[in-house]
Amino acid sequence: MSGAITRGVLFVHSAPRALCPHVEWAAGGVLGARVSLDWTVQPAARGLHRAELSWQGPQGTGARLASALRGWAHLRYEVTEEPSYGADGARWSHTPDLGIYYAMADVHGNVVIPEDRVRAALDLAHDPRAMQDALDLALGTAWDEELEPFRYAGAGAPVRWLHRVG
Repeated sequence: MSGAITRGVLFVHSAPRALCPHVEWAAGGVLGARVSLDWTVQPAARGLHRAELSWQGPQGTGARLASALRGWAHLRYEVTEEPSYGADGARWSHTPDLGIYYAMADVHGNVVIPEDRVRAALDLAHDPRAMQDALDLALGTAWDEELEPFRYAGAGAPVRWLHRVG
């Protein structure tokens, strides 16, 4: 591997059983190693499963993971990538209804809103509802609201580590 190394977590919040092997295959393709996740029942939604995978790899691995899983029906997931030398941290959230959301993240995992998004929201100050909507979009509020019951159901679940080899 060349370049800066970072790490993160893939949280699969909900997937139908039939989709689970495809998620493993896609993640393995990005990480360059076979992935076998410990799937558990997702108590927040009947018939769905959840899993978590901590990963380590070159900068941009989080974006590649999020892209590899993007758009699959019935799949809810989040990918985090920690800040590393010369790169901000990031978080990608995906739901079937909302699609994918991307945000920069600080060292504590907080969403960082770029200056241009803040200025655009401030330009809407004459319309408080429009300003609130712009800030909610920048913060990913709709994604957080949809994913929170699935996150809560996974609290305390074990996390497996996978290090890229080669």
